[in-house]
Parts: sequence; C-alpha cells; structure tokens
Amino acid sequence: MQLENKVLVVIGGTTGLGLSAARAFVREGARVVVVGRNPESGAKAQAELGQSCRALAGDASDAQTAPRAIEAALDVFGGFHGLYHVAGGSGRKMGDGPLHEVTDVGIAATLELNLSSLILSNRAAVRQFLKQGGGGSILNMGSVLGQSPSRDFFATHVYAATKGAAVGFTRSCAGYYAPHDIRFNLLAPALVETPMAQRAAGDQKILDFIATKQPLDGGRIGKPEDLDAAAVFFLSDGSKFCTGQSLFVDGGWMVSEGQTPR
Repeated sequence: MQLENKVLVVIGGTTGLGLSAARAFVREGARVVVVGRNPESGAKAQAELGQSCRALAGDASDAQTAPRAIEAALDVFGGFHGLYHVAGGSGRKMGDGPLHEVTDVGIAATLELNLSSLILSNRAAVRQFLKQGGGGSILNMGSVLGQSPSRDFFATHVYAATKGAAVGFTRSCAGYYAPHDIRFNLLAPALVETPMAQRAAGDQKILDFIATKQPLDGGRIGKPEDLDAAAVFFLSDGSKFCTGQSLFVDGGWMVSEGQTPR
C-alpha cells in the first residue's frame, strides 16, 4: 500500500474532493484527520472511514483550525506526514464575478476562503515538519481557472486570482523548503461534480460546453475520484523527488478550445 504508516490531514476533507481523497488514503493504508465546517458531514465521514479517521469541525480560514487538526493527528495517530488542503469554493454568492461587478465584500470573502485559508494550513504544516524533522508533503488545491479562463460561464475573477496565486505560493514555498525535504505540489482540476458545481451541473449550456472543453472519457464533468490517484501519489514516498509541480487533472480543458453554444 502506497500510504502505509502515513498520517495525513485533509483540510476540507468531509465532502467532495477531500472526502474522496480521504477514502483513497485510507484504502492505501493511511490514517487521516479530516476537517470540515459542517459537523454533520464530519460525523458521516467518521462513520464511513471508521477507526482510521478522526473528523473535526472547523473553518479553514480560522488560524487555529489547521494546528488543531495536526495536533489531533499527533495525539490520536502518533504522527504527521502530509497535508492536503482542499478547502475553498466559489465566491459568486458573496459578491465575486466579472471585475467591474465585484463587491468589496466579495473580494475579501473570496480571498479569505481560497487563499488565506490555504496559507494558514500550509504554515501550520511547515512549522510542525520543521519541529519534528524528516520532511513532509503538502498538496494544495488549485483550478484550471487560475491559468485558463472561461469568459462566458466561469467569470469569477477574484476566485481565478486566488487559484493563480496558489500556484505561485506553492512554487515559492517548494523552493525555499526543499533543503528540509518539505515538498509542495498542487492539483488543478477543471469542472468536477461537487457541491460547488451544482450551478454549472444544472445548466445545459454549460454541460454542452464541457462536452467539448473536457473531451476525455466521452466529454463529461469530472468526478471527485478522478483526482484520487494523483493525490495519493503526491502524499506518498513515490513522489519524494517531486516538488513545486502543478498537475492539471482536467479532462483535457487546458488543451481544448471548447465550443460555446449560442
């Protein structure tokens, strides 16, 4: 098993991409601490993953959440080897959108949700890795929208800024902490079937666009499990010589023009 004897923390790990990854981590031999804002989702994750899991309720944008999760990993499972930061989401309902329409509240809330929270969790992980020695792995969540925009259907410009910033942050940290064997990498999905994607999944025009923009496997929205193997790889010793990498698990989005229906 690729993750045998690993103890991992998943911030945003009680639903969607994070929960799917946590399932894969447990299958590969890891023990996991998963964190989510909704206590009910956490209880469901705990029941599903059993003794290999400890679920905590917490807001990723709270500076104490990631340290508390790491402390739980140490107390309950006796170690800490990797962090997967998945938490984040669209700021559309908070005021994000095309730049000329973005509200002050939308800017602040979207930055906090998608960038500040990531920086906070990464900081907590690095501090613990430096304290205990021996290195560790950090995997961050990006998005194709950080590098490949969609004008007609996904014009949330502050969200795109946070995901572009996540790449720069990940690479910068990767270079600085490489001498300590602390690795930073990033996964960047396109449209994936998660609670965040409900608006898009219910819009036939968007689905028609996705059929040509994400043409792999018949042209479809991604599934959370499409990212699981990559997440396992980056948090395993199989990637011990990889850092500063951004992997686009995007169904072909980055190399496809896509047809916008009119």
